Parts: sequence; structure tokens; C-alpha cells
Amino acid sequence: MASVTVRISDKARQELRDLAQQSGESMQKVLEKAIDLYRRQMFFEQLNASVHRLQKEHPDLWQQELEERRLWEGTLADGLENDAYQTK
Repeated sequence: MASVTVRISDKARQELRDLAQQSGESMQKVLEKAIDLYRRQMFFEQLNASVHRLQKEHPDLWQQELEERRLWEGTLADGLENDAYQTK
């Protein structure tokens, strides 16, 4: 695995070290997990912003989305999820 040096503050390095010690994982693993969590957070923030923009700028399209969701909710109780992936 390739490695790269990244400069971080002394405070961040100490916090990273503390988290690694508390979790029993390497500093690299803790940093990778933090990056993944941040990526996920950004994804959902962008998703929420898009939904809010759709609601505000295109209320008719938002109503269509809600109606489609209502239609799909009816499939949740059809019992198919119990049989679809069962192997015999």
C-alpha cells in the first residue's frame, strides 16, 4: 500500500493518537474511518440540500415524488421480501 505524508496540527495528531489508543486500532485505520464518515456526512448533506431545493423550486415535482413514495410503501406489506431470497 502506498503512503503519503499529510501535515496536520499537533492537536489533531494528539487526538488521532488518543482515538487510536482508545479503539485499539492504528492511527491510519482511525483516520480512514473518519474520512469515510465525513464522506457519508457530506453525501447526506448534499442529498438534503437537493431535496429542499426540489421542494422549494418545483413543488409540483415534489408532490409527484411523495405520491410515488406512497405507491411504493404499499409494496412493503406484500410479503414478498420474506420469500424473494430464501434458498431451499
